[in-house]
Amino acid sequence: MSDYLINPNVLNDDVEADTIRGGFGRGLKAAGEANNQIVALCADLTESVQVNIFREAYPERFIQTGIAEQNLVAVASGLALAGKIPFAASYAAFNPGRNWEQIKTTVCINDQPVKIVGGHAGIGVGPDGATHQMLEDIAIMRVLPNMVVVVPGDAIEAEKATRAIAENGKPSYIRLARVKTPIISTLESPFEIGKAYVLREGHDVSLMGTGVMTYQLLVAAKLLSDIGINAEVVHVPTIKPLDNDTILASARRTGRVVTAEEAQIAGGFGGAVAELLSEKMPTPLMRIGICDRYGESGEPAQLFEFFGLTGEHIAKKVSDFVNNVPQYHREY
Repeated sequence: MSDYLINPNVLNDDVEADTIRGGFGRGLKAAGEANNQIVALCADLTESVQVNIFREAYPERFIQTGIAEQNLVAVASGLALAGKIPFAASYAAFNPGRNWEQIKTTVCINDQPVKIVGGHAGIGVGPDGATHQMLEDIAIMRVLPNMVVVVPGDAIEAEKATRAIAENGKPSYIRLARVKTPIISTLESPFEIGKAYVLREGHDVSLMGTGVMTYQLLVAAKLLSDIGINAEVVHVPTIKPLDNDTILASARRTGRVVTAEEAQIAGGFGGAVAELLSEKMPTPLMRIGICDRYGESGEPAQLFEFFGLTGEHIAKKVSDFVNNVPQYHREY
């Protein structure tokens, strides 16, 4: 049995919910309390990305750069060179969407411990539409040498992840959803950069999720169990460095893998898993996410339904996959 402590109410209708960005804000304040070298910068979206929690506690360690995301990262890199640990925050559509070159040249090439905070990521931004629904960030950030990429699954994990990247001494990207999402973990659940966690064991297929999609996979696994399909669920909050051992062990147990992300599947989390499996264990793989298109304007729940990212939609896709694709074996 998996020893990961999962929220016992996760599959109930009244499951607790909170914003991942709120968990980040609380984690940033806690990190700032533990280390006075931590500073925060924001590009005119302080409350939206919850940096206001840090600003109110430590106003002397907060810098408002205004709507100038390239400058946001350049200033953060300079602060890192001076010995600070900067968190540079804005919407993911602009950070890293607008300032990727500055992240590459001033942060990653110099291996500076700047923390890039991408808020309002994914389709959960809702009515703001395609221009603000950042779906490419996982792909463009994981390709950068030296960059750590973390996508928390809930508010509790976001707080832990924020404190962890504050201490890792590396360029890091943390991806934050906007709206309240179900709590899948507990205060006692582990979080370690570079680790994935088996939330539910199974033998027919491995469902591997990152960010808010792990909750949808837990829902899908319950629905699949009702029709006789035993699905393993693996939560992967760190996309880079990827936990190769846990992913390969799960693929070996089940012989089929499905990935799910609230992002473009090209080059994203599913792409990372595809690269690993193709090199180490050519397991049948289905990637679920946004497939070579932009977002739409609508309420978050409508958009998850429209793009087929709900547990119910995923269960149907996985059922078809399991019934039509043979499991991996050594002579595959």
